Amino acid sequence: MDLRESITNQTNVSLSIANHLFSKQSHQDKNVVFSPLSLQVVLSIIAAGSDGPTRQQLLDFLRFKSTDHLNSFVSHLLSVILKNVTPSHQPCLPFLEAAPPTTPVCLSFANGVWVEQSLTLQSSFKQIVATEYKATLAFVDFQNKADEVTNEVNLWVEKETNGLIKEILPQGSVHNLTRLIFANALYFKGVWDYPFFDQETKNYDFHLLNGSSVKVPFMTSKKNQFIRAFNDFKVLRVPYQQGDDQRKFSMYFFLPNAKDGLSALVENVASESELLDHKLPLDKVEVGDFRIPRFNISFELETSDMLKELGVVLPFYGGGLTKLVYDSKVSEELHVSEIFHKSFIKVNENGTEAAAATVVTIELQCARNVPTRLDFVADHPFLFMIREDITGTILFVGLVLNPLAE
Repeated sequence: MDLRESITNQTNVSLSIANHLFSKQSHQDKNVVFSPLSLQVVLSIIAAGSDGPTRQQLLDFLRFKSTDHLNSFVSHLLSVILKNVTPSHQPCLPFLEAAPPTTPVCLSFANGVWVEQSLTLQSSFKQIVATEYKATLAFVDFQNKADEVTNEVNLWVEKETNGLIKEILPQGSVHNLTRLIFANALYFKGVWDYPFFDQETKNYDFHLLNGSSVKVPFMTSKKNQFIRAFNDFKVLRVPYQQGDDQRKFSMYFFLPNAKDGLSALVENVASESELLDHKLPLDKVEVGDFRIPRFNISFELETSDMLKELGVVLPFYGGGLTKLVYDSKVSEELHVSEIFHKSFIKVNENGTEAAAATVVTIELQCARNVPTRLDFVADHPFLFMIREDITGTILFVGLVLNPLAE
């Protein structure tokens, strides 16, 4: 399986998760943002420690032929696409303290594994998480100090996401039956290639799905933009300043023509993977009326039920996590207990700051032609994503229903 095919599969899984999540009735009245990449990396670690039908079910969901292919793909992402791009003398500052616009993209991607101190990891799994996933490894006392471990994991996530994701593990989610915890943390900060000017930001109506509207600060610019129009929607690409020649990060806004067309748009994008491969805007066009809203979103989700609905069932019930530790009696009783995911995104005139974390607890059983001038007014619900354009890797996906609702 080559890299391009792997990225396409990763994209398809990302959009499948997004479509399922956005179609849930419980999420149809709120803003959503999540990192499919963070979730997939944690599932990949679980796959590396599983065997038999459980491993096959995870591979089928992630669309990989073998754990070797999956591990090498994640390793490539970490070493080339997701390597930290911030110079050591220039840390990722909080967005309100953003450095001048010449600062390149800030990116941090980290994995962590916590293991019950009475257990010994299988050497093959230990090597995989250390070398392929570059995970930090800690042996802890779940049986007597579960609350302390909870705090340790929460502080690790908070540090690795630059303070944006706090308390991902609720109190009581780690206890004396917990045996392992896998965690991933992703932080991104990008300055627009051509930042918007604060003095041009004005309030306009944003139309909600219920037919009402709210006054929202909209950013605007008279510069040409990367826009492509289709029959029922338009796509805007806003590039970030690039830190090096190996990667190019952009944010995409998918805007349905109809004010109530978001649901159909999400389903369309999820079903037409070719759209993200060959049909995204590459050329700048002159803009007429051009406005996109500022917004902040915080979102959290316990993803176990969603994954079960998507066909990932055996890790929760069927065991199969037999490649994690040497104690065969313990390994036969291990199962995934819960998968917590939290994400945050802030979009304003300067650029974007975003973070996500995924934590797994494991315990014992008990088109058409583009016109020369286009409008792009995002004054009704839309889909967005942050993507690395050279490979097509999707870092974040989200849905804005009301820019004023955090």
